[in-house]
Amino acid sequence: MTTTAKLPATAPFWGTDAHRAYLTQDAKRQFDFFARGLDSRGGFAPQSMNGAPIKDAPRELHATTRMVHSFALGQLAGRGDGATMVDHGMAALRDCHRDARHGGYAWSFDEDGRVQDGQKLAYGHAFVLLAGASAKMAGHPEADALIADVMEVIDRHFWDSGLGRMREEYAQDWDPISQYRGMNANMHSIEAFLTAFEATGEREFLDRALSIVDFFVAKIGASHGWRLPEHFTEDWKVDPTYEGNPMFRPAGTTPGHSLELSRLLLQAWDLSGRSRSDLLLWSEALYTRALSDAWDADLGGFIYTVAADGTPLRRSRYWWPLTEAIGAAAARLKCDPQEITEAQYLQFWQTADALFIDRMQGGWIPEVGPDNLPDDRQFTGKPDIYHSIQATLFPLVPQLSYQARALAELGLDLN
Repeated sequence: MTTTAKLPATAPFWGTDAHRAYLTQDAKRQFDFFARGLDSRGGFAPQSMNGAPIKDAPRELHATTRMVHSFALGQLAGRGDGATMVDHGMAALRDCHRDARHGGYAWSFDEDGRVQDGQKLAYGHAFVLLAGASAKMAGHPEADALIADVMEVIDRHFWDSGLGRMREEYAQDWDPISQYRGMNANMHSIEAFLTAFEATGEREFLDRALSIVDFFVAKIGASHGWRLPEHFTEDWKVDPTYEGNPMFRPAGTTPGHSLELSRLLLQAWDLSGRSRSDLLLWSEALYTRALSDAWDADLGGFIYTVAADGTPLRRSRYWWPLTEAIGAAAARLKCDPQEITEAQYLQFWQTADALFIDRMQGGWIPEVGPDNLPDDRQFTGKPDIYHSIQATLFPLVPQLSYQARALAELGLDLN
């Protein structure tokens, strides 16, 4: 019988045996929960809070690709069903999401494998590249073909080579849907390009990631007090009045994205030979501002959005900004193990343990209400393993980059 690993009340926690045991147990629970989503009809079924499939729910591109990426990490870390899950997700990308007529990858398909929403989004295609890169590091035989295919699509439709950033969205036949431009898709493109560089060694991927960073962080972030505007017009002017999908394109700025970028900047710094000190400074600025603006000292967790002056807009607290705070703090500890960062890191895990980690069912509760109990105003079921599994696995390796491959050296028991 496995003894349940517990968090200490005070530091030290980072790098201890208790740290490894706690994170390993949480990773196992996550993989156990989401492995139940494999659907023999194609892809992965969205799951309710107890893991049961949600009837008639679409299989969306970001969910399929994140499952491939996450279980590729699991495969590398020794998870026994990792290869099966990756192969199943790769088949769904090839047979269900891939648009054989128009090219590119459709946003969603139904339970019978038929395209439900044919839109082509930069956000989704960034995750296709991430899935391909992670699958390549896990040794999947179709990964190179997927990377080549999605990069042909990205180069043809999304990548603006003159500006060095991503365009946004098209209909199924590649007619433009709107002239919207967004930070979120570009941030995830940074992640995908960095991972593709790690998987292939092709310098162009790193250069593209740095080009996006130089615009959104060095130029826009620096001129907006390190609160990152999310929404832009076609000519890349900040659009402060825009409000779209309440999850993917809410009004205001999203501190969780600043935390995510803070971590990615340290990965980029490492991959760049640690020669660009500006990346370190920008990472620090984003992390500090996000904590100052969004940490809810009374209830725990991070509020979702703030205005340009830092005034709270949406006080909803979701699991994923907290996971990104964990990831950012862990990356900072790998660079410079300061006591204040270790205290923050432990506090983030204590909050996750108290509010979001579901020890009974597995996975993380996606949202809590003002009473700190699970809420369902924004989400149905448990939508995602990606944010939380990275928060659990990446702090276990000492590296800032090539973390996926480093997982294979840990000897974890995730089965």
